[in-house]
Amino acid sequence: MTDQAVDTGGVKLSGHDRSTVATDSQFLGRTRELKELRADIERAGLDTISGRKAPRARVLLVAGKHGSGRTALAEELVRQVAERYEDGVLRARLGEPDGTPVPVSRAARDLLAALGAPPPAGAAEDDLTEALRTALAGRRVLLLLDDAADAEQVDALLPDSPDSLVVAVAGGPLTGIADVRPCTLGGLDTKSAVELLSRRTGSVRITVDPRAAEGLVEECRAQPAALVMAGGWLAARPKAAVADLAKHLRAAGDEDAPVARVLGLVYASLPSAAARMLRLLCLAPAGLVDPHTASALAGSSVNGARTTLDDFVALGLLRPVESPLPQYEVPGWLHPLLKALADTHDKPAELQLARARMLERTVRLLQSCRAITETDSPQAREKLLGLPRALRFPNPRAAAEWLTVRRPALLAAARLAVSDGELDTLARRLMSQLVRALVAHFGTQAAAPDLYGLHQLVLDVAERRGLHREKAAALLNLADVDARTGRTADALTRYRAALDAGREANDPYATGRAMESVGGAYQELGDHDRAADWFGRALAQRQARDEREDAARLYGRIGTAHTYAGRYGEAQRNWRAAVAGYRKTGDLAAQARALSELARVQEYAGRPEESLRTCQEAADQARRADDVRLQAALQLRLADTLDHLGDPAAAGLHRQAAERMLGDEIAPATAPVPAPAPGPAAGSAPESAAVPAPEAPDGSEPGAAPGTVPEQTSTTEAPEPADQAAGPEQAANTYEIRSTSAED
Repeated sequence: MTDQAVDTGGVKLSGHDRSTVATDSQFLGRTRELKELRADIERAGLDTISGRKAPRARVLLVAGKHGSGRTALAEELVRQVAERYEDGVLRARLGEPDGTPVPVSRAARDLLAALGAPPPAGAAEDDLTEALRTALAGRRVLLLLDDAADAEQVDALLPDSPDSLVVAVAGGPLTGIADVRPCTLGGLDTKSAVELLSRRTGSVRITVDPRAAEGLVEECRAQPAALVMAGGWLAARPKAAVADLAKHLRAAGDEDAPVARVLGLVYASLPSAAARMLRLLCLAPAGLVDPHTASALAGSSVNGARTTLDDFVALGLLRPVESPLPQYEVPGWLHPLLKALADTHDKPAELQLARARMLERTVRLLQSCRAITETDSPQAREKLLGLPRALRFPNPRAAAEWLTVRRPALLAAARLAVSDGELDTLARRLMSQLVRALVAHFGTQAAAPDLYGLHQLVLDVAERRGLHREKAAALLNLADVDARTGRTADALTRYRAALDAGREANDPYATGRAMESVGGAYQELGDHDRAADWFGRALAQRQARDEREDAARLYGRIGTAHTYAGRYGEAQRNWRAAVAGYRKTGDLAAQARALSELARVQEYAGRPEESLRTCQEAADQARRADDVRLQAALQLRLADTLDHLGDPAAAGLHRQAAERMLGDEIAPATAPVPAPAPGPAAGSAPESAAVPAPEAPDGSEPGAAPGTVPEQTSTTEAPEPADQAAGPEQAANTYEIRSTSAED
């Protein structure tokens, strides 16, 4: 294949929600319904009648079957009244194409992201809905909730502000939401239905035989979806008469719904390859299809798939999605009909093969999406050149745009692959590549919510397949996010589960990392004795494996725990062991940081002269390591110690040296503070030093363990420690998964 299907040409994203479809600007009919809905906005509610202010937003309900034009009516209402709501319009789709309700947590998270207030990764549903209500408080917004499955979904997302408006679209009444009168849709009025046909077919055939047009409208029961398909069928056959189509539909009988009868006629007229592609679109994740998806499902070229998809749009079968890349949406009314066709004409094994081809294509596109960011790597360049041209991106910006546009479909593909249960190998490869691509383009912070969900899926597959190493890795990644977002008790539970899984897998790195993380969680919870105990267990394992750098870092973590507990003698012994360990590895910068922490503990223990000597030694090591920032921090530490010893002149010289090293702009941030007390009470955290404490002795983020574990990919960046004074403390651990697939 030589076509370039993934090049966006540098087009900027439009920022529109995927539910905003490119449609004709003119809306037909529904005059009475629109008038009733607009009047309902101003109607006095039960609370107003009883003299109370409405506690929540007014809810308008558009009820009707799929294909009745219910979403189009809701969108037209939103267009007409949007200017009243100065804080904008928000949209959320509450139903999957197959009818499965969208979890409230996912809808709430998407709405919060649209508001510019993304919640922490892994937050519970109650926390998300509360955060959404808080974000909407005091705002005047218009919220469109499409394809709602039940009242509970809508109720959970309602703003508390009575100045906001919610327009819900559902199949029937939403029993349970007070003061809601549904606007129930039937067919269009005859005049509007005929006009809709005329727009699709051209006015001539309608004008010459108006009775036939009215008969066709009657056969379609004036349902917009059926009329659009009928118009598309006629438009593709310029010589066919309107009466001929009405005759065909009457011959088909009236046992089926109008949309099913018209679809049957349209489907029968398609070439076999196009008909097969159409019915396989029921496998498209989230009902979103692009040329690559259709190409992989049907086994055709990408260009050929693009042409066929455009033909489907002309026939009224698909809706184009407004985006810089070609993308189409399978309407909700069409999905069950396509699934029925696929079940009738395709064997289960053929459907599974089509799904596998689609997932394999997605994996390769994600590989290309990530590889374009690694062009400095010869291996990445070689891998990129080995891909077909149709799978390559011209530049990182084009890849990022593709990833942004296809993100909902990609996440849905991962969920569907895992729920399938028979494609776990592909599912694992897909999740591994998706995690890597998200991190490469958006960073771990921005992508954290998506990554959290993906690691939950990894955990599901690992538990189902008995993959203990992957289970340990997924649990560690999930626990890291829990720890970062303040859910320390949950993190501790997952770290312990990861330890069990690591032991089952006989994976020394996973068990060591889990033991260290358990210690970090206890440290965060204030149980410093248990923290020191678990750090000690991890240390023993590292020593048994002769992992000297990790052992040195763990000595520092044990010293930190003892410092917090007020056991300064134990703390000093462990920090000296850390210094000796880094000396053996030749890591001068880590040795300087460990000496700095030792000096801090000596000062807490009431030994300022010894602390001064240790800090001077640390400064010498930092100078040898050519670490200017660390040298400056240590110069300021020396200045504070000299202040405590009553030598302000010497202290001033050290501060001037620090300012020369880093520049005058850091002076306000590192101004001296009063000397700390001789030492904190046992069990309490030591006071912060007068300057920002240097980094962890090993140069890594506090709490992060080096190394990688197969099948996992880093999902979170370690946060800044809460109290740098204690050295390398608890923080989110990073964990990298590496796929075992041939592509990696």
